[in-house]
Amino acid sequence: MIWLDWHFFAESLGLTATAYVLLPQRARGQIGVAGAATTGPFPVLYLLHGLSDDHTIWMRRTAIERYADERGIAVVMPAVARSWYQDMASGPRYWTYVSEELPALASAYFPLAQRRADTFAAGLSMGGYGAFRLALAHPDRFAAAASLSGALDIACRYRRGIEADEVMGRVELRAVFGDRPGLDGSDADLFELARRALGAPLRPRLYLYCGTRDRLYEDNLRFRDQALDSSFDLAYTEDDGDHSWRYWDRQIEKALDWMLAGRTG
Repeated sequence: MIWLDWHFFAESLGLTATAYVLLPQRARGQIGVAGAATTGPFPVLYLLHGLSDDHTIWMRRTAIERYADERGIAVVMPAVARSWYQDMASGPRYWTYVSEELPALASAYFPLAQRRADTFAAGLSMGGYGAFRLALAHPDRFAAAASLSGALDIACRYRRGIEADEVMGRVELRAVFGDRPGLDGSDADLFELARRALGAPLRPRLYLYCGTRDRLYEDNLRFRDQALDSSFDLAYTEDDGDHSWRYWDRQIEKALDWMLAGRTG
C-alpha cells in the first residue's frame, strides 16, 4: 500500500490543506502482505474523522491500511478541524471543500475510479454525520456511505449545545452554524435530506452502526427509523459498544466489505 501525506492549496478554504491518501500497490515481495491491487483506477473511500481528531487518526487507531490493501481500495482522509463539515458562519467553507474541491483534486492527481458505483464515504461521530451528508446530498456521486456512532441529529446537537452552560461550546457552535433558531429542515439536516430522497431516482445505500452504551445511541435509532420510513437500502447493526475505537476498528472493516459487496455496473 502506498501511504501519502498530501499537502495542497485549497481554494475553498483559502489555505494549505492536508490529507492522508492510501493507494493500492502490487508488492508481491512484501512479507505478511497479500494485497488485492489491480492497475487502477481504484475504488475510493472518503474516510472522515471525528470532532476531536484530524486526518491522522484512522491510521493511528485502526488497521485501515491493511483493510484497504486486502480489498484493493484507495482511501482519502482529509482534515477539517472542528467544522462539522459545514461552510462555517465564521470560518472556512469546509462543506464546499470536502464535497466539491477535495474529490475533484484527488481525482485529478490520483488513479481513482470515476464511477458512482466505486465511490464511497464513511466516518465516525462527527465524521459519520459528514459521510451521510455527502452521500445524501450527492447521490449521483456516492453509491454508499457508512456512519459509525454518528452524530446524526445535527439540529438536536445544536439545540443542546446552545442551551448548555459551556460558554466555549456555544461560541464554537455559533461560529460553525451561525446564530440560528434551529437547523431542522435545512440542507445540513440529515433527516430532511432523507425525506427529500423519497421517490428520487438515485439513493445511496447506508450502513449504520452504533453501540447501545454510546451517548449517541438514541440519535442513531431516530435516524434508522427515518431512513427505513424513507425506504432506504439500510444495513443497521448494533452491539454493546460505547464511543471508542475498539468498536470503530471492527466496524470499518465490516463496512468496507458491505460497501464493496454491493457494487453494481
